[in-house]
Amino acid sequence: MKRLLFASWYTGLGGGETDLLSLLETLDASKYECHLLLPAEGRLSERWRGLGGRTHILSYRGASTLFVPKIWAQFPVAHRLADLLTRERIDLAHSDYHTLPFLAPAARRAGIPLMWTVHGWWFRPKPWQQAFFRRLRTVARSKAIRDGFLGAPPFMSADVVPVLYSGVDTKRFHPGLDAMRLRRELGLGEGAKVVAMAGRFQRVKGHHIFQDMAERLLAELPATQFIIAGDDTFGAAADQRYRDAILARAADSAALRDNLRYIGFREDIEMVYAAADVVVCPSEFESYGKANLEAMACGRPVVSGRRGGPAETVADGVTGYLVESGDAVALAARARRLLGDAELRGKMGRAGRQRVETGFSLAAATAAYESIFDELLQLS
Repeated sequence: MKRLLFASWYTGLGGGETDLLSLLETLDASKYECHLLLPAEGRLSERWRGLGGRTHILSYRGASTLFVPKIWAQFPVAHRLADLLTRERIDLAHSDYHTLPFLAPAARRAGIPLMWTVHGWWFRPKPWQQAFFRRLRTVARSKAIRDGFLGAPPFMSADVVPVLYSGVDTKRFHPGLDAMRLRRELGLGEGAKVVAMAGRFQRVKGHHIFQDMAERLLAELPATQFIIAGDDTFGAAADQRYRDAILARAADSAALRDNLRYIGFREDIEMVYAAADVVVCPSEFESYGKANLEAMACGRPVVSGRRGGPAETVADGVTGYLVESGDAVALAARARRLLGDAELRGKMGRAGRQRVETGFSLAAATAAYESIFDELLQLS
């Protein structure tokens, strides 16, 4: 059995961290023993242990985008990581961006292969970092992420950075869920039209755009109900200020006060999609936009800003609609069309489910990761 170490500087449950949990659940347990490295305890470590994975806590400060590889490789944490890899007999390490400047030299010292997944288009290497990244085995979560990371012109060939889409668990997210469970919990009527959003509090996620859209929809369809799931995942001061401003605006709006519910972080996010007639992604930009795919897997049509990953995952006019990012008027118009046409919602929902099953399933993503792991471990 091979021992894999996954490193994450983030201790909450964002998209990348949820992907790690999904890998732990679906990797072949007869081939791999999965370990997790974190700088502190948090929701991720709690969930990881609950799924049977081993966790190592090693306090360190994640690298910024300005790190200097040769200098960062000499930091004490890099030596402590090498000791950990050797002591735990780790066979392969997988890193996030913020741990990479320490874990890459540690893996070299321990004599094991390393790979990493780039989750953000904004992690564009500086000139003094490009040689460092050219030496690494890299995969990208979407074409938008890969293109942003490589820059224009690209500092290395896109051919050596394959796109490995994050997969959706189609057994957890499916059209047969109880659509009334969350509606009953929130006191929503059985016949109410419901528009939902899932996303952490961060300006780029577009809560303010969703509120603009909701007010426009309520002017024409005053009985419409709105649900937003998600919280301040990473505790950044800017995100907290944004959250406070959004909640204050919702409380001050006569239209939103009685029709918009902020329900916080939900372990059962699939029930949010099940309760919705339409799921909206109002983000200014999405590196990937997994909420769209989860909603599609649940048989729900989506309306999303197109910038970034959604242009790769949402089939415009087939599984939902894509609009220009930040355009609350267009979001409202598309949502209104879907709310008024049950047959269209059903057709797009079925198409969305099929699209996830054929191109974005968790099983396919796990198989792709296993193929890379085995190649690096020389098992294939």
